[in-house]
Amino acid sequence: MEKNIGSVDKAVRILVGLVLIALVFVGPQTVWGWIGVPVIAIALFGWCPLYRVLGVSTCKKCSAE
Repeated sequence: MEKNIGSVDKAVRILVGLVLIALVFVGPQTVWGWIGVPVIAIALFGWCPLYRVLGVSTCKKCSAE
């Protein structure tokens, strides 16, 4: 698995994931907020399967190679 998520993309994904998880406890309190867990996991691994399928990479160091 070659990393395909850059640092800015990773930070945005973690922030969005935390907001989604927070929605489980405050706000509408629906189970849809748990979608934030895989979003954070993908960011921590640095590899997005959808990016792989689409041939996209936001990782500058990885795309330069």
